[in-house]
Amino acid sequence: MIVATALVLMMTIPGLALFYSGMVRKKNVLATMAQSLAAVGVISILWVAFGYSLAFVGDGPWIGSLDRWFLAGMTMDGVNPLAKTIPEALFMLYQMTFAIITVALVAGAVADRMRFSAYLLFCIGWFTFIYVPLAHWVWGGGFLGTAGVIDFAGGLVVHLSAGIGGLVAAKVLGRRHGYGSDNLSPFDLSLAVIGTGLLWVGWFGFNGGSALQANSRAVMAITATHLAACAGALTWGAIEWSTRRKPSVLGMISGAIAGLGTITPASGFVAPWHGIVIGIAAGALCFWACTSLKHRFEYDDSLDVFGVHGIGGITGTLLAGVFATAAIGGTAGLIEGNPNQLLLQLYGVAVTLAWSGGVTFILLKLVGAFVPLRVSQQQELEGLDITQHGEALQ
Repeated sequence: MIVATALVLMMTIPGLALFYSGMVRKKNVLATMAQSLAAVGVISILWVAFGYSLAFVGDGPWIGSLDRWFLAGMTMDGVNPLAKTIPEALFMLYQMTFAIITVALVAGAVADRMRFSAYLLFCIGWFTFIYVPLAHWVWGGGFLGTAGVIDFAGGLVVHLSAGIGGLVAAKVLGRRHGYGSDNLSPFDLSLAVIGTGLLWVGWFGFNGGSALQANSRAVMAITATHLAACAGALTWGAIEWSTRRKPSVLGMISGAIAGLGTITPASGFVAPWHGIVIGIAAGALCFWACTSLKHRFEYDDSLDVFGVHGIGGITGTLLAGVFATAAIGGTAGLIEGNPNQLLLQLYGVAVTLAWSGGVTFILLKLVGAFVPLRVSQQQELEGLDITQHGEALQ
């Protein structure tokens, strides 16, 4: 679990930092990396201050307690009832890394245009009012988990919440200057490929570690995870090959991340071959969302956070209700004769969409009342590296 914790932290720095920065223009590479780095610093401290306690201590239906405020009362040998196999301090750290990457994910939807000061305020608010309650509702003894909604490693808590939050943020901030007319192609896709590799490896800690011990269920989870990533990359590449005559590197890495995100909620509940099926669904549906759906509604989700993580989170959460295998995760799905599980998954999706989308909108309006949400047009043209941080790649 210590190794899994390190792997999940690696997913944000350097994984997500490289993945995102490789897909923006040269003038915004450092600013994009700075968002991931800032999320690590801000969310880690907030998690210790009150996030962990509100999410995972206490069993209220809506929110936990502040009994572990700044880790008060945590002992060397203490154990959280939600994670009886490991020390409480390790459980706290492991869950911290999930909070970090979820907040950092949202930033991809508004890359190239969000003011850094506004981003910091948004991180604080989004973590406090969206991530912490959702983590409690699903994993911490709250009403969704109690109702029977299953989410092994974050289809609702991480991917769908970040995806819909990113979509709302992209709509509120508006499109990038030159979107649809200027060349906004990535500066260095090789960085994004390296970032994808780090994310892929890190996902073994993300999904495997969610078993909270080194056991057979953890192995089944990472096997399904790896196969879903492979199937997602191949499916996205095949669709591009058939429609555009060439499979792009950007498409293949997008398909891999789509497969990884989509298998996440199901990973500890399904058989390995289900991972292949879910990966194929992820590659096809997320490709559609990042092309047809995005063009149809003309929103500028810069790095396709909604198309990959939002659509992937919905798809994986629902398919968990279809394929869940009692012999693996203790919960039967639709195929094993329990259609009610699919209805519960729909319920979880609806609650997450409404809460994350609605609260994200309110938060952005509140932050915008204190500081401008996006940089000026001139600053955007100059680039966020130099205008927000006083540095630039040469």
